[in-house]
Amino acid sequence: MKLQCLVVALCFGLGVMAGKYSREFNEPKPSGSDGQSVEFRIAKLSQVWEKAKRMQLSPVRQAELHSDLKIQEKDELQWKKLKVEGLDENGEKEAQLRRNFNVILAKYGMDGKRDTRSLESNSLKDHDTKEGDIFDDPRLDKLWNKAKSSGKFSNEELLSLKREFQHHKDKIHEYTILMDTVSRTEEIHKNVISPLEGDAKEPVLHQKHTDLKQKMRDLNQGFERLRKLSHEGFTEDSEFREPRVIELWEAAKRANLSEDELDSLKEELRHFETKVEKHSHYQEQLELSHQKLLHVESLGDKEHIKRNQEKYNTLAEKTREMGYKMKKHMQDLSNKISREGLEHNEL
Repeated sequence: MKLQCLVVALCFGLGVMAGKYSREFNEPKPSGSDGQSVEFRIAKLSQVWEKAKRMQLSPVRQAELHSDLKIQEKDELQWKKLKVEGLDENGEKEAQLRRNFNVILAKYGMDGKRDTRSLESNSLKDHDTKEGDIFDDPRLDKLWNKAKSSGKFSNEELLSLKREFQHHKDKIHEYTILMDTVSRTEEIHKNVISPLEGDAKEPVLHQKHTDLKQKMRDLNQGFERLRKLSHEGFTEDSEFREPRVIELWEAAKRANLSEDELDSLKEELRHFETKVEKHSHYQEQLELSHQKLLHVESLGDKEHIKRNQEKYNTLAEKTREMGYKMKKHMQDLSNKISREGLEHNEL
């Protein structure tokens, strides 16, 4: 009888563990009585998405959040597999995922704090911003105003330069969020974790500070590039136009890669830039579609509203899908550059 109970208990325990990491556990399940599938496999991400839909996020910001949550979901599902295989023993990857999730919450004003970034921040709204103070950073504003009044840039070049400034502003915002997240995590560790547990977490805390230092170096290098561009203008051999692509290319050139490797990567980055530009185009179309839908709704023609709502929904879905693919591609490229650079430095 005792043996039988032991077998039953063992089977139950294995069943729970298998259930936690089984395909069924991770597959989307019906949500409520309407039988609709949830948007994400992981419950906390679905909860964030449902909350976001109730918030007054612009269509572009909502699509960006969706892409960020999809990337987070991909990384968390990969981590679950690693954990089952006994990897990530010191919890570094788990801590990084938790940190990334907190950054997403803060980035979109869902962490209970007031988001200092405008919810409507996108290129279509730039003309509404107060002239002379558009980047919320005195150094950036001063540099931008000097560049704009220098006469060195065509209208097209000024638009490209402005995108780089906006990208740098976003990077500062993300760094501030990450720094705040790390500080809060450390405070929790001090108050809750015992000395022995604290020792076990030491590599994780070290990794957080390493990440912060790297991001600060990236910010300094990015500002130096903006300073140089503002004073000297664009050169004829400028390889790329999109800030995120330029950032990757600059990182690749610092990674001590061979000429052949750089040429190969340059070609891949050109394809990536096309993807980034296409995504930006869809974001603009989504914003215009939303404005049109609001106008149609004010007229009250139900049939007209339905047609425009369907067009808007299709465009929103396409924009979210493209955003995820673009961000995943950027993540892959960044990892590739870091990996190849590390290999060269070890030789």
